[in-house]
Amino acid sequence: MIAQLFSFIKYVLHAASYGVMIAVVLLLVVPEFRLENATLSTLLEPSTQKQQPLSYARAVANAAPAVVNIYSREFQQSPRFGQNNQTTRLGLGSGVIMHSEGYILTNFHVVQNADLIEVLLQNGSTYAAELIGFDKFTDLAVLKVDAHNLPVIPQNPTQKSLVGDVVLAIGNPLNLGQTVTQGIISATGRNGLSNTSHLEFLQMDAAINDGNSGGALVNTNGELVGINSRKFTQSNPQLNIQGIFFSVPYQLAYKIMQKIIENGEVVRGYLGISARTYIDSFKGIVIDQITDNSPAQKAGLRKGDIIYQIEQTPITGMTHALDIIAETRPNTVLTFKIYRQNIQLDVPVTIEKAIAP
Repeated sequence: MIAQLFSFIKYVLHAASYGVMIAVVLLLVVPEFRLENATLSTLLEPSTQKQQPLSYARAVANAAPAVVNIYSREFQQSPRFGQNNQTTRLGLGSGVIMHSEGYILTNFHVVQNADLIEVLLQNGSTYAAELIGFDKFTDLAVLKVDAHNLPVIPQNPTQKSLVGDVVLAIGNPLNLGQTVTQGIISATGRNGLSNTSHLEFLQMDAAINDGNSGGALVNTNGELVGINSRKFTQSNPQLNIQGIFFSVPYQLAYKIMQKIIENGEVVRGYLGISARTYIDSFKGIVIDQITDNSPAQKAGLRKGDIIYQIEQTPITGMTHALDIIAETRPNTVLTFKIYRQNIQLDVPVTIEKAIAP
């Protein structure tokens, strides 16, 4: 019995010694094991290091070089005492470099009526800019500078903004120099804020002021979310309004930019109705008003008609219908499927070109 016990102990000691030898060899040959062991020990020991503070510095570093200052000058003749004196009206705004070959996206009101446009990059370079085209419906304009290999704002075509997303507004408020403000997306799809129903804004509480217009709204990766456009204002000066600002969504801004670069303008189809989304046993839009001498009136559409399909496409809402019409080339005939007093009708409508106000 004792002999068997000694034999077992001897076996265990031999096995343990072999295990130690193998472990030593592995630690010498594979240094990663030592690193993992050290990491494990660090996890087991209480940490004495402070947690790094939350920062958006990387997002700003990715996006900020592509956000520019825009200075516009409008020369005006002002007759005084029989002489023509020239005065200069100065404009201030921001812009976003969308292409390394010098294409810059900004708000139209930043450069409207400008005789001279200058762009200042964050590295100190200054360029004269040419106005390629603009779109009054979305208040967007495209500039071009004669430069190459410019820093470009990060862009993600599949990016979708959600309420609650953290966003950063980058621009040049009041000509203080490039400034970053932080907030969240407060709402999406805000309309009724411009003279067209085609534009649905992002609403956010990242502060923008005069000079921020045309600047970038980015997410925490530094990707472009929108083009900063305006703040909410009311005719009542007694109201102290805070934290309500708007931006043109990236996908719409990019689409408008591409059309301006290709054609020098944005050509939209026009129907001439005001309507609201209709949801019952099916989806569609119900016509509230028809503009005189519009394609809708010429085709015989009436107030109260429910449009539920355009050509082969079922309508999901007002924005959907407007998008289909806007993307249709003028002089194209579209078949509108409608209900009028519970009678189904097919109405051919010749779409005309939309004229900006």
